Amino acid sequence: MLHYATKRLISLVLSLFAASVVIFTAIEVIPGDTASFMLGINARPDTVAALRAELGLDLGMVPRYFSWISGMLTGDFGTSYTYRRPVVEMVAGRMWVSLPLAVYALTLSTLIAFPVGIIAASRRGGWADKSIMGATQLGIAVPNFWFAVLMVQIFAIKWGWFRAGGFPGWDNPFQAFRALTLPAIVLALPQAAILARIMRSGLIDTLDADFMRTARAKGRTARGALWHHALRNAMIPVLTILGLQFSFLLAGAIIIEQVFFLPGIGRLIFTAISQRDLIVVESVVMLLVFAVIMLTFLVDLAYAWVDPRLRRRAI
Repeated sequence: MLHYATKRLISLVLSLFAASVVIFTAIEVIPGDTASFMLGINARPDTVAALRAELGLDLGMVPRYFSWISGMLTGDFGTSYTYRRPVVEMVAGRMWVSLPLAVYALTLSTLIAFPVGIIAASRRGGWADKSIMGATQLGIAVPNFWFAVLMVQIFAIKWGWFRAGGFPGWDNPFQAFRALTLPAIVLALPQAAILARIMRSGLIDTLDADFMRTARAKGRTARGALWHHALRNAMIPVLTILGLQFSFLLAGAIIIEQVFFLPGIGRLIFTAISQRDLIVVESVVMLLVFAVIMLTFLVDLAYAWVDPRLRRRAI
């Protein structure tokens, strides 16, 4: 297991280095000048040059890259061009919205998808299976931003059960979770539909395996064989989807945060792009890439724990 984890850790470090180069290069080659954008079209050239020097934009790309990456390694993500605040403070403040929202949505998605997928697989071909698969297809097809607007209209405006938008902070945890409930449901249901289909497919493939017939021949009931043998062996594709879904929920909820006016990471990136605050965009995107790669690393370790054959292949 240690040898397997070491190989995956080396791959993680190389992936992070490659991602940092791609992110920095892609953002820096975007046409336009940050200093000119900040000062406006009527700014004098010497004023623009002074601001470029103050922001460090007069240096070449290579020195700026190494300055940026060395700062991130020491916990210094730079200073926002627009707000003149450390990026790490801005991210930390927004993460207290995006991270609980992602965890909340992933929890709801898992709680819905696991029993639904198990029921569909255990009753494949029946009316329950067909109904569930039809519902999951609808859940995948419906755009989440339209679903978000519909949820606001029904549960916030018409019935008044939840907040239509905004976030009150964590001083009152009940109100905070109440504000995150609708966005979490909107994010969770499409992901639950995907996860339920993957769970069903994985279980069906496992239920047809030889070892399942052997378990039944030894006296296991259908339910006992499913819970004690099939479920664990069907978890590998499910773990992959769970890792990808958490990354999506953490980084890809920009539209939902806009609909519900949540001050999270998604709105921070959107605002930074519109204001051409490139240091914020670079640092936040790099942090999100780090989160995705780290989650992939943890999923790989979970693979090795679920399936010992992977550990033996790594030796």
